[in-house]
Amino acid sequence: MSKSAKIVSIGFLFFLLILVRLFSYKVLYDPFILYFKHDYLNKPIPEFNNYRLFFNMLIRYTINSVISLAIIWVAFEREQYMRFSVKFYVIAFIFLSFAFFTILNGELKQGYLLAFYLRRFIIHPLFVLILLPAFYFNYHRSELQ
Repeated sequence: MSKSAKIVSIGFLFFLLILVRLFSYKVLYDPFILYFKHDYLNKPIPEFNNYRLFFNMLIRYTINSVISLAIIWVAFEREQYMRFSVKFYVIAFIFLSFAFFTILNGELKQGYLLAFYLRRFIIHPLFVLILLPAFYFNYHRSELQ
């Protein structure tokens, strides 16, 4: 793929991530959107359905992950990067969702900010912003050797 085609493709994929963020609030169940948007330190946590919340977070995480993996593939076209990224995304979801739901079911005794940031890592495609520079550095370092 030519360099200009890669840039256009990656730009389109980032646009898809923006669309996921814009429309997921309307389509997917997340009672914590308004809770964390306002004065959540002084309010009790809202009522929520564990299974429904988990399933909807899994859907959003999966959509973001697939688009992020496509960005990594278009940028580098290396199978080893894809294998690592898939494992990373799966392990990260297991760890983050376990921690998030443990804190939620403990009524946020460990603090509101930890739950806020764990949720943020689950529902937003932040890992692609970490993996791209790491792979870029590794990709160019391996070319110099």
